Amino acid sequence: MTDLPYASHLQAEDGTLRQGDQFDVVLFEEVSFDGVRAGNARFTESAFTGVDFGNAQLRHGRFNDVWLDNCRMNGTDFAQTTWLDAEFGTTVLAGTALFDSTMRRADFFGCKLVGTNLRNADLRDVTFTNCVLQDVDFGEAELTNVAFPGSRIDALHFDGVKAENVDFRGASEIDIRSGFDSLKGVRINKVQLLQLSHAFALALGVTVDG
Repeated sequence: MTDLPYASHLQAEDGTLRQGDQFDVVLFEEVSFDGVRAGNARFTESAFTGVDFGNAQLRHGRFNDVWLDNCRMNGTDFAQTTWLDAEFGTTVLAGTALFDSTMRRADFFGCKLVGTNLRNADLRDVTFTNCVLQDVDFGEAELTNVAFPGSRIDALHFDGVKAENVDFRGASEIDIRSGFDSLKGVRINKVQLLQLSHAFALALGVTVDG
């Protein structure tokens, strides 16, 4: 956090969060937003460390130049939110709703995404580094300049995705559950092609025998 250009200006907040709140250059540390209803909240140049967002509702929120570390977003409703220049570190997003959201220049490091709903989201210049993505749904999303270096991808849903320069080549493992007809604009390596060959055959109705 000391590397943040605004780190020396951060002011600690007590964790109170309400509908439409606006925060500039604040620090939320080891606080719980479990179950809060705070739609349309705005956060600019702010940091979250050890924060529990469990079952919170923050729809239509806006997060500009934010840093999140070791946070828990289990069952959190972040639908229709906007994230610009966001960094997520060792954060868990389990059953998290991010559908209809927009992300620009967002980086995920060592995060775990399980059952995360990113349907109809718009991701541009987003990187998932050394993450685990399990049963993540990108259905109908738009992905541009998205990469997954060192990440393990299991049961990915890719139905109706519009992809441009989506790079899976650095992923350590990859398993795509659905949406094989939406892989135009995606890059994989030769090993991944072999890993996915059986699923490709099933999707095309090809029987491999012998």
